[in-house]
Amino acid sequence: MDKNLIKAHKISDEEYKEILNILGREPNLLELGVISAMWSEHCSYKSSKKYLNGFPTTAPWVIQGPGENAGVIDIGKGMAAVFKIESHNHPSFIEPFAGAATGVGGILRDIFTMGARVVAGLNSLKFGNIHDEKIGKFQKYLLKGVVSGISHYGNCVGVPTIGGECAFDECFNGNILVNAFALGICKKEDIFYAKAEGVGNPVIYVGSKTGRDGLGGAVMASDSFNEKNKSLRPTVQIGDPFCEKLLMEACLELFKTGFIIGIQDMGAAGLTSSSFEMAGRSGSGMKLYLDKTPMRESKMTPYELMLSESQERMLICAKKGYENEVIQIFKKWDLDAEVIGEVSDTGKMELFWEGELVGLIPIEPLSEKSPILNRALSEPKYFSEIQNVSFALKMDAQELFVKMLSNENISDKSYIYEQFDSSVQTNTLKADGSLGASVIRVKENNAALAMACECNSRLNFINPKIGAAIAVASAGRKVACTGAKPLAISDCLNYGNPENPEVMWQFAKGCEGIKEACKALNTPVVSGNVSLYNESNGISIYPSPTIVSVGLQEDANKILKSHFNKAQIPIYLLGESFGEFGASLAMKIQDNKVAGKLRELDFEAELKLWNFLYEANEKECLECANNVGIGGLAVSLAKMFAISNVGARLKSGFKQNAWLFEESQSRVIVGVKDEKLFLNLIHQFNIPFTKLGCTDNDLNFTLDELSLSIKELKEIYFNSFRENLL
Repeated sequence: MDKNLIKAHKISDEEYKEILNILGREPNLLELGVISAMWSEHCSYKSSKKYLNGFPTTAPWVIQGPGENAGVIDIGKGMAAVFKIESHNHPSFIEPFAGAATGVGGILRDIFTMGARVVAGLNSLKFGNIHDEKIGKFQKYLLKGVVSGISHYGNCVGVPTIGGECAFDECFNGNILVNAFALGICKKEDIFYAKAEGVGNPVIYVGSKTGRDGLGGAVMASDSFNEKNKSLRPTVQIGDPFCEKLLMEACLELFKTGFIIGIQDMGAAGLTSSSFEMAGRSGSGMKLYLDKTPMRESKMTPYELMLSESQERMLICAKKGYENEVIQIFKKWDLDAEVIGEVSDTGKMELFWEGELVGLIPIEPLSEKSPILNRALSEPKYFSEIQNVSFALKMDAQELFVKMLSNENISDKSYIYEQFDSSVQTNTLKADGSLGASVIRVKENNAALAMACECNSRLNFINPKIGAAIAVASAGRKVACTGAKPLAISDCLNYGNPENPEVMWQFAKGCEGIKEACKALNTPVVSGNVSLYNESNGISIYPSPTIVSVGLQEDANKILKSHFNKAQIPIYLLGESFGEFGASLAMKIQDNKVAGKLRELDFEAELKLWNFLYEANEKECLECANNVGIGGLAVSLAKMFAISNVGARLKSGFKQNAWLFEESQSRVIVGVKDEKLFLNLIHQFNIPFTKLGCTDNDLNFTLDELSLSIKELKEIYFNSFRENLL
């Protein structure tokens, strides 16, 4: 076969030798395309798989861990929560509206293909420098396009987007991150899996017709950006949220019938990945008659049909004899549905076109035994250089405080969340401008699910292991601040080019951090995604492992607020402060540096804090709780007062003004309802605490030497982000 053709499919010489070994012959173009998609980094995880082994994935409440379309946990009284986070980074950089929209569509299908109705969405967004003279305008264009795409798709389908995060840094100038999370609810006995078994059982294509959009998407997502491949728009799919809504309702109706064996979303690599994964998980073979595929464009080829990533499509393995019943359900919802194949016992994928066998590929080597690469690891050169950089406050503390509040990484993102419908389905308890985790009610069991998204890329840059562990802990801490118990996580591991040994070192260390944190905090990984090659012109992004923690509060009426709502509420800081400035926002704003050291996370102290928050909330002695995060105590308190209508004169007890902005972990601010009960309980848990003061009706915010009227505070916090986008 032509070497240029092999190279164009991102197949290495070693991989091509293995293909020859598997097939016992040269592949044809169709077979090469199918194998290249299945062995792409995006589909096979060939660089990352060895480091994902060993993730904690089980617990008494885990029903399904990694390996299916989404993870599933038990949430009581016969109900289950199904959730996952995925990336759509490359498509969103190329075509922000369509890329972000189809990212939402894809994650929704991952959830409802498991049998769950999707009830909530989150997103984690990272953009470059919006102030830069050269690329600031482009970054704003990307942001506006991505937000429009997310809101368009989610709002039209009728799934509430209830929270997330948005951050900015120069490291994302050439490669933005768009990570989408979705969560669904179903009865435990109604969970469906991606399998195709039973010889002769029909394989049915349902949903939209197939076009040429998205061709090569999985391979595109497995490469870096450079000057040669900037014009990649044909690889970005175009989504139709109204069709997605019909598809979701049709699938949920189908799940009640008992007509099917399994179902799989046609995501990355389209019909290729869905068919191979369903058959591979079942140890089956499959015959596909590609000319029967519903097509919306003329003269499509088998190659295009197998690799198209047209949206809103599913592949179903039905029980033999029920084909017509399945098809009629989808016809009722005005969707295409055609029998395009059948399950066999050959262990091979047989591809036919107009009666002729045009492709014959063993399934297991592609779906279950893809290559595992042992890429070189090397500690980055910068790592030792930044460790000894320290922070000293040179700026006036008040000036730095105001700059931090107005910084796009801190200020209110109402420009973004106002475009999302957060109240559709009427289950949202906490969303939008609320701090910390978002919360939905589960009507079926009167419980509440809290979920929080977390990733501080700067921390991961200076220490990828501790930074990743902090992401797990911070996401869980935000959930704990609602009074819920953190139960499990989904992760989206965004890193640079795996061919760079320094990037692979970052990735390996990040996985170590996640493993340690999840094990110590008893929040197993139940689903996730790896996104590599986040690089442009040789410059990789900072390591960015996005973590979503999901927790359960069995009584939806017991959810804690994250702000103050009246005067005379005692305010306490829980946890120890150590003067941690490594990769802090204060250092970034004052010194324009990302450097320093991170202190090892104290998992015992972290878990003790979570347990205290749960117990204190159960005993109803707390008024509100909020995590101390980026910007430290000063910024975290200021945000709480910005969304409140009270003031306070507070004293930190710190000996240095700089410590108002330090970012030690495992700290929480609480408003106390019953101070006597609170103090008794905090002593029982042996958690360090400091009384900061009380809320009052003065409508001024004062913390040590920092002071703003509540009016000024609100103006800075709520208006700065919009002004930065003008």
